Amino acid sequence: MDKQNSIKLTKLHDIFLRKFLLLFITIFLSLGVIFYLWIKDIYIEQTKIDLLHNIDIISIQINNLQDVDTLAKKLKKLIDLRVTIISNDGTVLGESDKDFNSMDNHLNRAEVIQAKYQEYGSIIRYSKTIEKELLYVSKKFTLNNHDYYIRMARDIEIINQQFLHLSFKIGFLFLAFMAMAFYIALKISKDVQDETKYILEFLRNLTKQTKSLKIESFYSIEFHKITKLLSAVSLSLSKKDKQKSKYTAKLKLSNRQKDDIISAISHEFKNPISVISGYTQTLLEDTDINPNIREKFLHKISSNATKLTNMIDRLRLSIKLEERKQSSTFKEIDMLNMINEIVEDLKLTYKNRDIKVEAKSTFVNVDETMINIAISNLIENSLKYSDDTVTIKLDNKHLSVIDTGIGIKQDDISKITDKFYRVSSNTWNNSLGVGLNLVKNILLLHKFKLEITSIENEGSEFKIIF
Repeated sequence: MDKQNSIKLTKLHDIFLRKFLLLFITIFLSLGVIFYLWIKDIYIEQTKIDLLHNIDIISIQINNLQDVDTLAKKLKKLIDLRVTIISNDGTVLGESDKDFNSMDNHLNRAEVIQAKYQEYGSIIRYSKTIEKELLYVSKKFTLNNHDYYIRMARDIEIINQQFLHLSFKIGFLFLAFMAMAFYIALKISKDVQDETKYILEFLRNLTKQTKSLKIESFYSIEFHKITKLLSAVSLSLSKKDKQKSKYTAKLKLSNRQKDDIISAISHEFKNPISVISGYTQTLLEDTDINPNIREKFLHKISSNATKLTNMIDRLRLSIKLEERKQSSTFKEIDMLNMINEIVEDLKLTYKNRDIKVEAKSTFVNVDETMINIAISNLIENSLKYSDDTVTIKLDNKHLSVIDTGIGIKQDDISKITDKFYRVSSNTWNNSLGVGLNLVKNILLLHKFKLEITSIENEGSEFKIIF
């Protein structure tokens, strides 16, 4: 017997039942403890409120202090609560359970101290007078412009008995609810088991059949989707040879795209490297070269090195943006000022070109460095692929870069922002294939949108929608 067959597996129905039983017991015990403590606190608080209501009623009935001891003892018989009337100096004036004349001064009792400074005072403690643990509630009242205290107490044992009786009722209802939930879960488990057996039987048949099979379940959305998917799998397995050819074609396409990426990088890096290498070799071989020519060669080397660096930086930035590793700092800036600065910089490179700006001050919340790169790329693209005026329009909703250049084919418009995509035509070349992809990623970072409209041989418009 192999290792797989020697493993003892459990049925889904049994796993579900065991897990639910464990969950049932855990929930029952956890909620039982929580509800017990919570409801007990509520019950004690309600008892305090009841005692306070009784104190308020008693305070209204006291007109003089002569009969307060008699009143306390009378109340003891009527409501079975300990009642104590205390003067402002702590002297006991009336007591339901003992001769008040023999009792100690109550000024330092915790519940009396609380009642003196708060709305009322309460505490649970053992009473030496009646030798029981009591819940005391004390409240101040005024008679003839003098402050007095009425203190009432209930036996904690009685409170616990009443609460325990209430807990049994609540526990029974909760247990009945959980038992009903368990029964429903058991029935669901059984239904799931039946549906699973149905699907397993289909899978067994599927391994023996070469033609397409069909299965359908309406027990639930999930089972319906599973059976629908299994039917689709069966259909796809019956067309195995066709699927293999499709996968092979996809693999070839993937390899071709990888080759295109390597080719693009090689092509774009080759030219500046060749220029740098050529001019450097000339300078090394001819030490007596004319100073003016030397300076010209050095400028060429420097500009191509800068070009190479910029291509690498664009590639790295594009990768960082795709992987969301590029940090950003957003602030309100005047887009008109930024555009004017970009135009001034580009005019140094494109000295004889006309760049027209139709805009007014527009403040937008952006990462200044990132948005500068995006706008510069769009304007420079238009300058590269057109000979006439490049127009930049700006308002509070969008920014447009418009040229009357070679344009882009309609089939290429939706693809030119893809990474490493390079238009096959020699007239429109997306450089390394990261320029417009970088613009797209920067705009995604800002939650802006790029719209491209173009007519071949007439011109293009690149619009950033804020």
